[in-house]
Amino acid sequence: MTGEAAAGPVVLYRGTTPAAEATHVPVVVTVTLEPMRRRAHAGGTMALILLAAGLTGCSAGTSVAPQSASASGTVAFREGTAPPVPSSRAADNGTGVAGPSASPPLSGAAASALGSLEVKGRAPKTGYSRAQFGQAWADVDRNGCDTRNDILARDLQNVTFKAGTHNCVVLTGDYLEPYTGEHVFFTRGQGTSAAVEIDHVVALSNAWQTGAQLMDAGTRLRYANDPLVLLAVDGPANQQKGDGDAATWLPANKSFRCPYVARQIAIKAKYHLWLTAPEKDAMVHVLSACPEQQLAN
Repeated sequence: MTGEAAAGPVVLYRGTTPAAEATHVPVVVTVTLEPMRRRAHAGGTMALILLAAGLTGCSAGTSVAPQSASASGTVAFREGTAPPVPSSRAADNGTGVAGPSASPPLSGAAASALGSLEVKGRAPKTGYSRAQFGQAWADVDRNGCDTRNDILARDLQNVTFKAGTHNCVVLTGDYLEPYTGEHVFFTRGQGTSAAVEIDHVVALSNAWQTGAQLMDAGTRLRYANDPLVLLAVDGPANQQKGDGDAATWLPANKSFRCPYVARQIAIKAKYHLWLTAPEKDAMVHVLSACPEQQLAN
């Protein structure tokens, strides 16, 4: 038959596109056809289908299934969501600007060690006290100096020592403090020494609740005085940290977060301490910014 098709709107697409979803505005592509012979109508409709595919982001391999034509000549295509953005395009982050690509895989020694650590909940704090880790700042390496002064001498620069102490008692020094990133000066004395404290990077209380309660007394003493576990840090920042883990506290100095987390991982691996699930998640998040981060030693 060669009868003429009635004029009417052709709804080629009704739904959303990725850009429309960001603004919550639906997309309707409609074209009005003038009367034409059915053969011409069919050819024109196919051309418009291809046009609609281009408008809605369809690739050449995308199939669009039409509903049956009405008597008025209107051809309405199936409603739905526009095809996804091809994988070769970065996903739109809702601002109209392509978002960042996926983070590179974690491949460093810190990430590898993190994957080997056991994950479970914190044990009760029952029985914990500082005394469980032996004498504070004991001279475990038998070099004649207590551990606090050993760490001050290691971490500070321009160090001066008290005369007659065989370079054991630190009087002054300065350094770029890791937790705040600020230049800090240390002066030994009443009311000034506390400006720089020696932090257990994995706090004693945290260690107790994640495996140290199972250690013997000698191992806990070594833990509390191990140079790997200790850093000279800003006193107020250390007080703010308390016994928090990576899920509840990270240094304000963002450039030190990767080395900080890597040191915590090294400590937990060395002493067979476990992680909580939120703690591990926080560590993975930090390491995503430094996927090749090495372990502290």
